[in-house]
Amino acid sequence: MRNVSQMRSAVKTVWECVRTVTGDNAYDRYLQHHEQTHPGTPPLSRREFYAESMDQKWSGINRCC
Repeated sequence: MRNVSQMRSAVKTVWECVRTVTGDNAYDRYLQHHEQTHPGTPPLSRREFYAESMDQKWSGINRCC
């Protein structure tokens, strides 16, 4: 039983690392940040968050030369 719980813990840790590297947990991190810095105001919906992220990513010059 102990090995199973250790395996689950290891898989969970690896999965969280993968989500962080790929940016899949960006909305979860945004919600944590929003809760700490803007209490009492509603956060963006997941759809609004990703739309704003894409706007920021693709607006303006994104290259060095």
